[in-house]
Amino acid sequence: MPAETDRRFVLKALLGAGGALVFDIELALGAAPAAPAAAGEPAARLNAFVRLHPDNSVTITAKNPEIGQGIKTMLPMLIAEELDVAWEAVKIEQAVADQALFAPQFAGGSMATPLNWLPMRQAGAAARAMILAAAAQEWSLPVAELSTLAGDVLHVGSARRAPYAAFAAGAVRQAVPAATALKLKDPADFTIIGKPTKGVDTPAIVAGKPLFGIDTRLPGMLHAALLTPPVRGAVLKSHDAAAALARPGVRKVVALTRLGEADAPVDALAVVADSWWTASEARKALQVEWDAEGRDRHSDASFAAAARTAHEGRPQAVVLAKGDAATALAGAARRLAATYTYPFVSHATLEPQNCTALFHAGKLELWAPTQMPGGGQDLLAKTFGLAPADITVHITRSGGGFGRRLQNDYMVLAAAIAREVPGRPVKLLLDRQEDFKLDFFRAAGFHRFEAGLDADGRLVALRDHLVTFGAKGKPGRGADLPANLVPADLVDHVDLGQTVLETNIPLGWLRAPGSNALAFASQGFLDEVAEAAGLTLPDLMLQLLGTGRLIPPPAGGRGPGFHTGRAAGVIREVLRLSGWSGARKGRGFGFYFSHNGYFAAVADVAKGEAGIRVERVWIGGDIGNTIINPLNAEQQIRGSVIEGMGHVLSGLKVPVDGGAIGVANFDSYPLPRIDAVPPIEIGMVRSDFPPTGLGEPAMPPAIAAIANAISSLTGQRLRSLPYAES
Repeated sequence: MPAETDRRFVLKALLGAGGALVFDIELALGAAPAAPAAAGEPAARLNAFVRLHPDNSVTITAKNPEIGQGIKTMLPMLIAEELDVAWEAVKIEQAVADQALFAPQFAGGSMATPLNWLPMRQAGAAARAMILAAAAQEWSLPVAELSTLAGDVLHVGSARRAPYAAFAAGAVRQAVPAATALKLKDPADFTIIGKPTKGVDTPAIVAGKPLFGIDTRLPGMLHAALLTPPVRGAVLKSHDAAAALARPGVRKVVALTRLGEADAPVDALAVVADSWWTASEARKALQVEWDAEGRDRHSDASFAAAARTAHEGRPQAVVLAKGDAATALAGAARRLAATYTYPFVSHATLEPQNCTALFHAGKLELWAPTQMPGGGQDLLAKTFGLAPADITVHITRSGGGFGRRLQNDYMVLAAAIAREVPGRPVKLLLDRQEDFKLDFFRAAGFHRFEAGLDADGRLVALRDHLVTFGAKGKPGRGADLPANLVPADLVDHVDLGQTVLETNIPLGWLRAPGSNALAFASQGFLDEVAEAAGLTLPDLMLQLLGTGRLIPPPAGGRGPGFHTGRAAGVIREVLRLSGWSGARKGRGFGFYFSHNGYFAAVADVAKGEAGIRVERVWIGGDIGNTIINPLNAEQQIRGSVIEGMGHVLSGLKVPVDGGAIGVANFDSYPLPRIDAVPPIEIGMVRSDFPPTGLGEPAMPPAIAAIANAISSLTGQRLRSLPYAES
């Protein structure tokens, strides 16, 4: 998403969940000493993140959910660096949900790095300072004469040396240093940050050990399978569960009504049984009647017709009115117009939504693969009238998230089922069909672009009317048009507006929310503008960017704004990487700025026996002065490119007909296959800015570059995704 959309995402997600916008490091540093470690040996808890063991090993708590973005490794790397211990001596454990201690505790918006870059380092530095203070007391030496190295305290003058563990008892009695008083390492002295580091869970994943929510096994656990209406949002009118209840192993059938997220309540029937297969098969015996009136009129055809009508008039809402676009367009030497469209898209996480819940003694305990555990706690508290303190959420690893698990509807459904069998844990596992039906989809969209060029071929006016989706005139999650959509800040006369269509299809944030669609549309149209001006798209972008300068965020926005010099830097880097020498058949370019990351891509495509194939992709990026884990950074960028390929080429589209979702499994929703993955070459530009996130910003320009490459190859402009549907 563009930077401003990114900030709105964080504000909505955190404030909507009752969460914090800034991590309270002082609270975490002052956490109470720990109880003995699990092995029975005493462990010294120096703060909320660091426990020191007698064998001089260290347990570091990873506070944020791990969804494949590498955060369970990256955040402890920051702590271990400033603690000054060997990475091999570190053990990592996943935190439980604790909004008071760990908020913001979520995975989304590529925000983990910018929000935690300083606080996690301060957590490690504070623990180190307490150990040094204890050593100084025990050795009767000034702290200034002591140093540390790989988990040992050293006194240079006497060559005295001892492990951290020797000072553990004294360290926990030291005053907790203020975060602002801590001296952090010079980056030149980093021994962990900046080094390629394997994911801490990788050995367990390869060995098939239980890590994910779907792996949860508890004594006495029951299993639940869900049956939901074919039309999203339909109401449960009547049901007969007698035949299902008569089946061996079936314990209960629970009717669920208007549960989940407030804007997308769910009616469903849940079969509870001794095994999931028993529960799933028993669903076939349920007699059920749904009421879909008013929700069954929506379809792709009706949406497209409504968009065409909307484009004939003015937008419902003005997003940006800059200069006089109407006059500039009327007086332009050359005018262009085009409509770009893209479909609803599913998150399609390989691990379907699941949650294990247990009601006991008036308290609720859950094991969930969630991206927003605090939001889940708050939603559960509101739904069931519980105090947040009476709700424990164990955060499991997620088999993919991509934004789907920011919505915690499945946690509420699991808890509602478990409430009917108190004292017994119940695992709710959605099958693939139900998982698709209960998704919160990336919004479809219809852009009507107009552009005006002057006699010298310069872009002087730009207009975009986005017909998007939402409710009550407001765009849904990730469905809005940002005022700083590139190149709005770079053109004198701009008119951006949007019209919202009502839909029963719930909308959600999907990896690089908004940006994953906006990049395709805006960069595709700019490619047309460049061609009309006798330029290539990178030439046009560099012309528009001009000299390096900082453009502040839109009025009322926050964050660092948009730096044209950094944008130009990544464009030049990817041109260098790819050996760009001008327009070439089957080659495309794309640039996008999102999540405070600047990325540009070049893609080569060719026709093969099975259709168009991506031959090679080059990516240039700038996320600041430090790449914390280069190995994970490469993985995130490659994953972004591969997912972007799916948006363009694989046929990723969720059709809507009569209010029903038209996909049920991966046969109708084909994700990119491993044999389609091309060579991907990455070049990172280091700039003098604090580091930002990498999970999302490479995907939008990759989508744009691949789409523009297809246009170049076929000679026909690709204006509708996916390519197979165009």
